[in-house]
Amino acid sequence: MARNPRSDRGNRRSEDSEQSELVDKLVSINRVAKVVKGGRRFGFAALVVVGDAKGRVGYGSGKAREVPEAIRKATEQAKRKLIRVPLREGRTLHHDIVGRFGAGRVVLRAAPPGTGIIAGGPMRAVFETLGVADVVAKSIGTANPYNMVKATFDGLSRLNSPRSVAARRGKKVSDIVGRRAGEDTRSQAAGAEANG
Repeated sequence: MARNPRSDRGNRRSEDSEQSELVDKLVSINRVAKVVKGGRRFGFAALVVVGDAKGRVGYGSGKAREVPEAIRKATEQAKRKLIRVPLREGRTLHHDIVGRFGAGRVVLRAAPPGTGIIAGGPMRAVFETLGVADVVAKSIGTANPYNMVKATFDGLSRLNSPRSVAARRGKKVSDIVGRRAGEDTRSQAAGAEANG
């Protein structure tokens, strides 16, 4: 059965627009040398983070003899490995979490509005491409960008949203979240005004 070329074209167009929305950031570039008979042969390894700034992010690494080719390979791999991360109010994490990979350990903490991204180089790139506006992160252990990025992704992949927890437990979202600290003091102040 012949496929409809028009429907193929539509799919391709939506894929292209999806790919064009993605933001990529080069985290690190490493020059490596292989010693051969005639001397040294240089190659490059690139680590790239890709995201849509709306809750999807991925990372990839690529190696090649030239820098642009290594970056291209890393970007392609990152686009294939995108994960979706639930965000609170589209600006921060739902809860604090610790991510681990190898010797790397990262602590990711939700932050109030206006905090900004307080994180080291490789982690900052992940949060910027993810679309997080307020977060506090600390890397404990390794300073290796590969391990830091992988530990960050380990933490992000284990984040839960109140909606998913409520669905899993068969409860309402309001039962899971309750009142947050800021909302609690506001409601008490409103009650005091009404009474006074």
